Amino acid sequence: MAAISSVLLLAALLAAAQYVLRLLHSFLWVPHRLARRFQRQGIRWPPRSLLSGNAAGFRDLLSVARSKPLASFRHDGVVARATPQYSVWPARYGRPFVYWFGPWPRLVVSDPEIVKAAMTDSTGAYDKSGSGGNNPLARQLIGEGLVGLSGEKWARHRRVISPAFNMERVKAWIPEIAAAASSALDKWQAEGGSRTEFEIDLHKGFHTLSADVISRVAFGSSYEEGKRIFQLQEEQMKLALLAMRTLYIPGFRFVPTKKNRTRRRLNQEIQCSLSKLIEVNGVKCEDSKNLLGLMLSASKAGSEYEMGIEEIIHECKTFYFAGKETTANLLTWATLLLALHQEWQDKARNEVLKVCGKSEHPNAENLSDLKIVTMVLKETLRLYPPAVFINRTATRDIKLGKLDIPAGTRFDFPIVDIQRDPDVWGTDAEEFNPLRFADGKSYHLGAYLPFGIGPRICVGQNLAMVEAKVALAMTLQRFVFTVSTSYRHAPTQMFTLQPQYGAQVIIQKI
Repeated sequence: MAAISSVLLLAALLAAAQYVLRLLHSFLWVPHRLARRFQRQGIRWPPRSLLSGNAAGFRDLLSVARSKPLASFRHDGVVARATPQYSVWPARYGRPFVYWFGPWPRLVVSDPEIVKAAMTDSTGAYDKSGSGGNNPLARQLIGEGLVGLSGEKWARHRRVISPAFNMERVKAWIPEIAAAASSALDKWQAEGGSRTEFEIDLHKGFHTLSADVISRVAFGSSYEEGKRIFQLQEEQMKLALLAMRTLYIPGFRFVPTKKNRTRRRLNQEIQCSLSKLIEVNGVKCEDSKNLLGLMLSASKAGSEYEMGIEEIIHECKTFYFAGKETTANLLTWATLLLALHQEWQDKARNEVLKVCGKSEHPNAENLSDLKIVTMVLKETLRLYPPAVFINRTATRDIKLGKLDIPAGTRFDFPIVDIQRDPDVWGTDAEEFNPLRFADGKSYHLGAYLPFGIGPRICVGQNLAMVEAKVALAMTLQRFVFTVSTSYRHAPTQMFTLQPQYGAQVIIQKI
């Protein structure tokens, strides 16, 4: 018996020793080796803690930046307020620079040539860093869906999902999108009662509209059916953001803390709600060949790109959240910008009235004639992109321009900063000027990437742009809007770029 106890004790000590050695290797030797390679290239970083890296400094920057709104509704303070790490640190340490999250380096690169090379690479040298990076608590919001997948599994899911968002199919959804927009605008009109002018928070209104659209066109559902899921995801987003800004200790997700119990409850309820939604709408969706229908078809035995029910649930989580957030925030910022820049609001409205008249909804035939509306949306995406950065991870040692990049390095490409580069966009890069996109004008591929570029370009961009055009055009048909005196300009990075205190405008019925 004593011999057995001794063997077990020895085994436990050996396992513990191996675990400690792995930690020392990950937290001491690997960052030391990477740091020396960066230093040899003149790449610098903020002073960092041995264990947490720059995590504490990152949180301090965010706290200071978010402590008060910008002094006025201008666009030149957005980077410093929403993503101060892309403003304060490069001013101190140059470009490119590194900051560390625990032992993992994040190399921040803003050079459009390097961005283009990495994002359009087809050799497998760069992999998509999963949402939340090394923190499984941060990945719970969107599950193991397309956004966070890589390799063969990503390719298989992409092949199933892409057909749901091709332009012809999206155009067929325009009547559904218009119906959702009309319903939302009717509620705004009713909210005003007999008043000709009244205040409304665009941010809330457009989130409800976008949630209804993604429910209808992708899942054969409605906002009311999916309302509980959206509410749960709002709660989940706050916890995921907290996790993203905290160094994760392996195994911590299994510790029964209050937050972890809440995370588990939210995740289980969302999964249960999605399962019921799939069960209720499954047959109808298979007939209509929307996103859910295509995934359900792929779940059948013998399908070329077979997907299991768990995979479908994860994709539903991704598209419920991403499909709502991206378009809702695009519409919010576009309408705010038109409220601020009245001359462009007048131009866009005159175009809509010329193309669609006072009461006809936009349709598949005339949507391409809304050229000013398109220019406004593109310029909005330049100044206020939904995703403020995009990342890639080097899968092997690579040479990228003059940079010698060790395997495992995560790149951060700060979209919100790159799209303001005066060398690309001119001296007025911080100003709202939709004429930049007149006559279909385009820019350096690595300097304009609100939906990403290359093989992993956002699969839902067609839906986002069509939905935004239809909704903005219909809003212009019904209302004139100006910025409310209660609006405080405070762009904030959540999972997307949002107005921290809402988007209050005064709307006047036409």
